[in-house]
Amino acid sequence: MSAVPVFAYHSVAREPAPWIAPFSVTPRTFTEQLDRISDAGLSVVPLRQLVAALRGCKPLPERSVVLTFDDGFADFYWTVAPVLAERGLPATLYITTGAVHAPGAGPEGSLLPPAAMLNWRQITTLDALDIEIGGHSRTHAQLDILPAARARHEVNDSKRRLEDALSHPVSSFAYPHGYHSATVRRLVREAGWSSAAAAGDAFSSTADDPWRISRLMVRSDTGPAEFDRWLHGVGAPVASPHESLTTKGRRLYRRARFMAGHFP
Repeated sequence: MSAVPVFAYHSVAREPAPWIAPFSVTPRTFTEQLDRISDAGLSVVPLRQLVAALRGCKPLPERSVVLTFDDGFADFYWTVAPVLAERGLPATLYITTGAVHAPGAGPEGSLLPPAAMLNWRQITTLDALDIEIGGHSRTHAQLDILPAARARHEVNDSKRRLEDALSHPVSSFAYPHGYHSATVRRLVREAGWSSAAAAGDAFSSTADDPWRISRLMVRSDTGPAEFDRWLHGVGAPVASPHESLTTKGRRLYRRARFMAGHFP
């Protein structure tokens, strides 16, 4: 059950929006991290290859890493995609469809605070360049505390909107905030997604669940030493296949606050 680092990035920018800055890295840091992956002898593999391995198909290379990016910040188009293309590296980009800017218009109901986000033209271009486009809900809501009908709409509508824009099926989903539950995972499966990424600040592994793939969040304060430890399979736990009592308790607390009107 070897550790597989699945890295979760957000904005890659020198001056990100303040609200996402703690979860951002600079372009220089990002390229240095890619250099560290290469220098450590790891293979960057597509997310779909990890999912296939989790389902018992073709095994992963012995030391593998996966790159994922959440939300759909505009800097992915201008900064990240050229670097990935130059190095021939695969990645998955999870889009919050309500935050996408149609040409000449603003976002469509996203709960994310203001920031420079991708537009549909850029997303279709990235898709043509073999960046895997995945779903990240419609509004970036905490799906595990929503009524089932509203959560279903978040999951289904994001898939429909992406497939309409790209003219082909999309298969990879990521839970906003990493939050999920048995009900949410069932809704994701029923919508036709073939995998879903969570958070957890833990390594994935060949024993991970394809409906809650564990990821390591790369933050602005993730230093070289910590990143190197991750590349060598240490410095974080390997994800458990079972949900902890702490996670269940926090969900109940968040749901109670939602019912009291403290969340949209």
